[in-house]
Amino acid sequence: MTGFEAIRIDKDEKGYHADYQTMEDADLMPGDVEIAVTHSTINYKDGLAVTGKAPIVRRFPMVPGVDFAGRVIASTHKDFAPGDLVVAGGCGWERRIWAAGRKRRGFRRLAGPLPAGLSPAQAMAIGTAGLTAMLCVIALERHGLAPESGAIVVTGASGGVGSVAVALLARLGWRVAAVTGRPEEADYLKGLGAQEIIDRAELSLPGKPLQSQRFAGAVDTVGSVTLANVLSQIQFDGAVAACGNAQGWICRPAWRLSSCAACRCWASRRCGRVLRCAARPGRGSRATSTRRRWPG
Repeated sequence: MTGFEAIRIDKDEKGYHADYQTMEDADLMPGDVEIAVTHSTINYKDGLAVTGKAPIVRRFPMVPGVDFAGRVIASTHKDFAPGDLVVAGGCGWERRIWAAGRKRRGFRRLAGPLPAGLSPAQAMAIGTAGLTAMLCVIALERHGLAPESGAIVVTGASGGVGSVAVALLARLGWRVAAVTGRPEEADYLKGLGAQEIIDRAELSLPGKPLQSQRFAGAVDTVGSVTLANVLSQIQFDGAVAACGNAQGWICRPAWRLSSCAACRCWASRRCGRVLRCAARPGRGSRATSTRRRWPG
């Protein structure tokens, strides 16, 4: 297999464009394992990359695609041999040429053996969205939450991560409240096991810092004001698994994110206030913004 088909994104004198092309082995990134892709998935970021709606592609050319499963066709690494079935999700394949093509080359650390009992098609039906949802459920369980703790809320419930999270939690016996901005998806979400449907408008506007304790835990795929409202409604000793920022990263208009002078981390800060730096305990960094203080 010397030539392979792929969607290629480029930026040149024609501007930003995505084209279906036949590519050659020379176009592949370096690596010690070569894989013939049999299945892949389309994620939200793939759509953003292909359409150019958001500047997520920073290196060109790029073949978009986060996940893939396939069969090894060549390997110089001891862990893989030709014929082995493998699966990969993200993990750095995006650096040059990645998953929405019929062939991949990369390093062993970026892929793993396909689990026994799982076909490549099943693995990609789950995809990164399903894996993320399961990691959120595991995180909540490790915090000590259980169905008897109370209801759990899932934001962005009709999306990839959210819908799988609803199904997993309902299957485990949780009472699930699903938040969505698409009322026409209510029957679909109830079919997955949601027992309550919440209009996202209830959580998408700024609310009080402390609200009535409503949920034992949450899986949040939205971020921003929605996450702030969810946090303010979590019961004492509850937990939130936050894994997305579809609504954006600004929680309140008077706050902003800026780089910490001590460690270059990103921290939310208020004008003139000294912040604790998580990376350097005991260190503080004073905000340099000239924006006015909050009233009070």
